[in-house]
Amino acid sequence: MSPPVVSFATPLATLFIAIALSSAAHADPGFAGLQPGPLAVGWKTVQQYDASRTYRGTIDAVTGQPVQGERARPIQTLIWYPARKGGEPVRYGDYLRTEATDEAFDLTTAQVEARVATARKELETRLGAGPAAAMLAQRMWAVRDAAPAAGKYPVVLYAPGVGGPGHEPADLGEYLASHGYIVIASRNLGARTRMLVPDTEGVETQMRDIQFLLSHARSLPQADMTQVAVAGWSWGGMTNVFAAERDQRIRALISLDGTREPEQTRRIDRHRITVPWLYIQRRPETVAELSKKGIDTSFSLLNEVAYADVYQVVMQPMQHADFSSAALREANPGYFREYSRAEVEQAYHWTARYMLQFLNATLKNDAAGKAFLGKAPAENGVPRHLALLRHTPARPGPVPNREGFTAALAQRGFGHATELYRELNQRNKAFVLSDHEINSWGYALLRQAGNVNDAIAMFTFGTTLYPDNANLFDSLGEAQEHTGNTAAAVTSYRRSLALDPGNVNAATRLATLAPAQASR
Repeated sequence: MSPPVVSFATPLATLFIAIALSSAAHADPGFAGLQPGPLAVGWKTVQQYDASRTYRGTIDAVTGQPVQGERARPIQTLIWYPARKGGEPVRYGDYLRTEATDEAFDLTTAQVEARVATARKELETRLGAGPAAAMLAQRMWAVRDAAPAAGKYPVVLYAPGVGGPGHEPADLGEYLASHGYIVIASRNLGARTRMLVPDTEGVETQMRDIQFLLSHARSLPQADMTQVAVAGWSWGGMTNVFAAERDQRIRALISLDGTREPEQTRRIDRHRITVPWLYIQRRPETVAELSKKGIDTSFSLLNEVAYADVYQVVMQPMQHADFSSAALREANPGYFREYSRAEVEQAYHWTARYMLQFLNATLKNDAAGKAFLGKAPAENGVPRHLALLRHTPARPGPVPNREGFTAALAQRGFGHATELYRELNQRNKAFVLSDHEINSWGYALLRQAGNVNDAIAMFTFGTTLYPDNANLFDSLGEAQEHTGNTAAAVTSYRRSLALDPGNVNAATRLATLAPAQASR
C-alpha cells in the first residue's frame, strides 16, 4: 500500500520565544517519555553552501527581483553528538529558531527577530499563549556547542519530509546522540525555493543534500564513517532509499512512514538495496480508503526488495504526521480522535526505541539489539495491540548485479564466471554485462590486480558469452602470452583474425609467435 505524498512543514511560526527561567530548574523529561542514554549531548549548527549547485538564479524565483549575494545552495546543518558533561541545556525554542535562517545566512538581527515575532504569534494562535510558551521553554538535553566526547561514533543522516525543517528530528537526535550516535540533518529545501516540489527533481534534490551531509560528516573527528545509516520521514523516508541505492557507504536504512510513490520508487534498482531496512509505518488503510484516494497499490518497493533484511513495524495509533515529533508537539487537542495524545506519544516512544535497537544491531553489531528485533513487540514490553512486526529475511545467495557477481567470483573462483553469470541473469534479466565491460574487467585483472589467471578466465568467459567478438579473442591471446602459453595464444589470435581480418594486433602477434603458420 502506498500512502500519498504529504507536504508537511512545521511553519516558520514555531520559533524561539525568550522566557526567563531559573538556572536551578530541572530538565524536563524527554519527549514521549524517552529516557536519555549514558552520554551527554551536544548540538551545533553549521551554515555552509554546496558550491556544486546553485539555489538562486539571477532572478529570485519568489519575488522576481534580481538576486543579490550568494547563489550557491545553502545547507544549514544541524548536528547532535555525544558530548562531555557540563553546560546549560538549550530550550526547545532554540531549535525552532533555526528556521529563521535555514535558507538565508545573511539576515540582520532585526530581520531574524521580525520572523521570530511573526512566528510566535502564529504558534500562539494555534496552541494558545500558555501552551506555546511552555513548549518553547522546555528544557532539552543538548548543550549548544558542547565539547565532543572522546571516541568514534556511528553516523545517522536524517532526511525530513517535504518542506520539513532541519530540527525535525530534534528529539530523535538528542535520544540517539545520548546512546552514542552522531545525527545530522538539514532542511528539506526545494531545488530553487523554500518548498520542495514532490517530483523527480525533488527526489534528486534531497538525495544530493543527503550526499552533501555525508561528505560533511567526514570532517567530524568523532564520526565513524565505516558505520553510516540514513533515516527519514515521509518524502525523506523515500529519498534516503535512493541514497542507499547509490552509495554503498550507507550500511542501514530507516524509513518513518516513507512515501511509497510507485512513479518514483520504480526507478530504484531493487537489487541494489541490500542493507538492512527498518520501515515503521502508520496503521494500514482499508482498500476502500486507498481506492478513494486513487493510490496505486500495484507496486510496493518493500515487497520487491529481496536481498535485504526488511523489518516492517506497524504503529497502530499513529497517523502519517505523527512520526515527526515537531508536528506532534504542535498538534492541538482537536487533532486526536480515535487515539489520545498519550497513546500516540506512546507509539512514538516505541518508534524511537525500535530505531535505536535497529541501529545498535546493524551498526554496532550489538547482541541485545539483534535479540530485540528477533522478538515479537509484546515480548519487548510494547503494549499489546499497539504494534505489529514483520521480518522478511534477505534471500540467500549472491545478489544478481555486478557487485554480487564480483563477490561470488572472489569466493567460487573466476573460472566459474559463465555458470554463475547465467544463474544470476536468470534471477535478474536486467543484469547484463556488455563485451566492453568484460574486456575492460579482464584488463583490470591483468594490469591493475596483476592476476593473469583470473584475467584469462574473464576473457574466456567473454568469448563464451560473445563468441563472435574478435576483440575479446585478441585480449585472451594477450593474456595467454603473459603466461608463456604460446600455443593457446596463437589459437586465440587466429580466431580473432578470422572474425576480423583487419585486426592488425592479431596479425602482428601471429607473425611473431608463429611466423611459418602466419605466412600461409
